[in-house]
Amino acid sequence: MLKFLHAKPAAATLNRRRFLAVSSLGTAGFVIGCSDARQEAGAIDDASATAAPVVESDLNAFVRIGSDDTVTVIVKHLDKGQGVSTGLPTIVAEELDADWSQMRFEFAPSDVARYANTLFGIQGTGGSTAIANSYPQLRNAAAAARAMLVAAAAQEWGVEASQIVVSKGLVSHADTDKAARFGALAEAAALMTPPAEPSLKSPADFSLIGTRLPRLDSPAKTQGTAQYTIDTDVPDMKVAVVAHPPRFGGVVKTLNATAAQALPGVLGVYQIPRGVAVVADSFWTAKTARDALEIEWDDSAAEQRSTDRMMADFKAMAANPGAIARSDGDADKALAGASKVIDLEFELPFLAHATMEPMDCVVHVNNGRCDIWTGSQLQTLDQQNAASAAGVPMSDVHIHTLYAGGSFGRRAVPDSDYILEAVSISRAVGEAHPIKLQWTREDDFQAGRYRPMGLHQARAGIDEGGRPLGWQHRIVTQSFMLGTPFESGSIKDGVDSSSVEGAEQLPYAIDDVTVDLHLARTPVPTLWWRSVGHTHNAWVAEVMIDQLAKATGKDEVAYRLELLKDHPRHRGVLELVAEKTGWEQAPAEGVFRGVAVHESFNSYVAHIAEITIGDNGALQVERVVAAVDCGVAINPDVIRAQVEGAVGMGVSAFMREAVNLDDGLVREQNFHQYRPLRINEMPQVEVHIVASAEAPTGIGEPGLPPVAPALTNAIASATGKVITKLPLGKQLA
Repeated sequence: MLKFLHAKPAAATLNRRRFLAVSSLGTAGFVIGCSDARQEAGAIDDASATAAPVVESDLNAFVRIGSDDTVTVIVKHLDKGQGVSTGLPTIVAEELDADWSQMRFEFAPSDVARYANTLFGIQGTGGSTAIANSYPQLRNAAAAARAMLVAAAAQEWGVEASQIVVSKGLVSHADTDKAARFGALAEAAALMTPPAEPSLKSPADFSLIGTRLPRLDSPAKTQGTAQYTIDTDVPDMKVAVVAHPPRFGGVVKTLNATAAQALPGVLGVYQIPRGVAVVADSFWTAKTARDALEIEWDDSAAEQRSTDRMMADFKAMAANPGAIARSDGDADKALAGASKVIDLEFELPFLAHATMEPMDCVVHVNNGRCDIWTGSQLQTLDQQNAASAAGVPMSDVHIHTLYAGGSFGRRAVPDSDYILEAVSISRAVGEAHPIKLQWTREDDFQAGRYRPMGLHQARAGIDEGGRPLGWQHRIVTQSFMLGTPFESGSIKDGVDSSSVEGAEQLPYAIDDVTVDLHLARTPVPTLWWRSVGHTHNAWVAEVMIDQLAKATGKDEVAYRLELLKDHPRHRGVLELVAEKTGWEQAPAEGVFRGVAVHESFNSYVAHIAEITIGDNGALQVERVVAAVDCGVAINPDVIRAQVEGAVGMGVSAFMREAVNLDDGLVREQNFHQYRPLRINEMPQVEVHIVASAEAPTGIGEPGLPPVAPALTNAIASATGKVITKLPLGKQLA
């Protein structure tokens, strides 16, 4: 087994000798073995390598307790910054009645039988499901572990289990004045039979859930010891970079690698399915050699259109009806009888994920097995794809999940693109050297995957009293589900559910609604981007409904509330955000407001944006007030952080983010051309969380969809102009 070489000396990071207890959720046991270095937060450093070994006991697949009193939660989800390495341990600590100071975490191995996402059926992270699917599972696992600790204490003390109390990591019996910490009972507890249906706490008794707790990943991240793929080094490792086709769909026609191979430190140049790989002793040597390659590309099957040409083709498609996603009543007839019709066309660009850590992974195909170290977001699919490429059984592909420096969906790739690159290179190089594939920022922008561009045509009418009459929403966009394992479950009768989500479920009380879809085809690779189809559809729906309100002369919040009479959770966040903003009072002179509300991933978010516009037309987003209903708030501080980040990302995309093609070549190469929001442009963000007893739902994505419409509606209030093409750019100049 390979060991990591961390940023700090190996003696400092690998001196903990921990003995593991191995079990499944249904059975407990105690087995001796030495663990590998692992992702762990807040661990107590041993005084020296000769300190007494820590004995660890697995009470089930998710809960491990050490003789040093630590509780390690096995986190089955990728932590890409969204905070699951704190959120999931919070659920366990609550149900276990542990003290927060004793909590630790470890990323789970790739093992779909034990660690599947219960909402996906595979091991993976996405769709804002980590807390939602883990909440009942971890509550039961922790409650079972608690019962096992109590049973061990009862057996040792000769008392009734019902008389034992657990609080803050201490198991006690008042009548005999006996008490023990978790660590003293763990080994015996691991031998107890777990209850089939453990008793769960009443939410009224929660003491950790809903409170502000220190994040478990903060110490390692602030000290620089957190293990990301970009930091990872293993013995005898070589570094690879790949020259990708400059146009999507291009392939190598001729290759001259003489100059590249002559550079000192270059191990070799290898043609792989996705381009040409250079392998060397270091990243810089590999990159320098890549720059020396002479490649002629065959672009006969490549995308050679510009994005302007593609948008024109989208508009031509929109001239005819698409596949029906929703058809209620007769929208054509209703619109024909309307006293006023709002008819708008919306354009959205390709967007890059632009993660802080570009795509990377370490792979070693050796002796009939394939080891992968990376921030894997879909472990099961990555295992399957890697197994096929490596020529080994899936059971011999072992993914060691590390922190990921952002994802926004980019690391959840159905065809495991960057991982398969590394596996292909590893096989070409041979077993002697593990391979670290490292993409550059330019690779990320020019050879990556994008949020699909889109064209939307929307029409809605009102009667003389302002009541909506008819709603038509036509969508032209690209599906990233086609040709993937998700196609059969996502695309039915020509409708991709991810393309129409948020449009098909329009919540407003409108009788006659039609939503249809055209799926465009292009070699440009696309992928889900934070909040997926909701990034398109929330913008269109909420701008249209705002225009109807303005056309009636009614208050935009009041108008929405009238039409949301059957949607109490929409109403709840809308009323809360209006209250916290002081919507009924006029804003300061020169400040303009816009509102939007949207449900995505079973969570409800409303934003009110406050903007100013300078004499030169420069938009300044001054403040965004958010109200969130995501069920039980496990970690309110993490929820606020996610919404703040979503607002920043949403403002950035609205103002100036876009990926453009000229003759099939991506124009944007790095952040000098694809400029995200700067810190001085970040608005003040206030996040208010609805108190709820509903099961927890997602928060990583739902804060983003209402941002663009709230800003668009604020601009319309300020100028009377409706922004229908993103990014905003200089449209106000």
